Formats: sequence, C-alpha cells, structure tokens
Amino acid sequence: MSKKLLLDIAILLTLVILGVVGYKLAPLFNPKTDVMLPLSGCNLSQQVCAATLPDGGQLEFAIEPRPIPPLKPLKLQVTIQGSEPRKIEVDFAGTDMKMGYNRPALESVAGQRGRFGGQAVLPVCITGTMDYDATVLVETGEALVAVPFRFSVTGE
Repeated sequence: MSKKLLLDIAILLTLVILGVVGYKLAPLFNPKTDVMLPLSGCNLSQQVCAATLPDGGQLEFAIEPRPIPPLKPLKLQVTIQGSEPRKIEVDFAGTDMKMGYNRPALESVAGQRGRFGGQAVLPVCITGTMDYDATVLVETGEALVAVPFRFSVTGE
C-alpha cells in the first residue's frame, strides 16, 4: 500500500471516530426534554422566579448574590412544592455566545423537603454585559421538564 492510501484511510477513520464521539456527546449539550415550558419574563438578577410545572407543582428558582456577578461563586436554590423530582440540574448557556458546558446538579437540602441547592460560576464576558439562559431541568421519573429563565451579567 502506498503512503497516500494509508494517509487517506487514517483521515477517514479519524473523521468517523469524531462523528461517533460527537453523536454520543450531543445529549450532554442539548438534553432531550419531554416538556419545555415557555421562557419566563422574570429576571433572576433582580428576584426569585417561579413557574408552574405540568403536573401542577410549583417551582421557585433563585440565584444569589444579586445582581449576579461573573467569576464569583453563585448560590443556586430551587424549591418545589406539589411534585417529587428525582434529579435537578441547572443548565447555563450564553444566549448569543457559546460559553461551554456548565450544568451543575443540585443536591437535596437536608431536613428541608422540596429544597435543592448547589453552586455555579459564570464565565466572564469580554464585551461587558452578557445575557444568559438558566434552564432548570427537573427529572420527575415520568418526564424531563425544562424551565427556562433569562438574566444579564455585567462584567467588572
């Protein structure tokens, strides 16, 4: 076999492997949700935001401190009433610019039924102000529900 043919085969094999890896990792970046609620008009930078889940449960989501700073630890808190989630994650994504995978899982707060907490850090944006979508992913066992919120972060 010639070197050119071996090089072509190696390139083709590399492309196939990259395609398979991309296909397997795609659900991490765009989770398949069963129910996507409409974008809330509530601004997480200013207040606690709430939404009604499809099963009638109530979800409240808060990020502290306010206003939300970049590159500082953020306290995430979700409270759910009338529903029993198995797992809760918050997916952060830049609305106009990809900022990388940032999806912390929230843990149940000991002794407080329906309360979940965790931490996150948002990357800095060099343009000054950055709009983010924070999508609370609620896995109930019957469905994966996505509850989106939007907020802005101003760089220092």
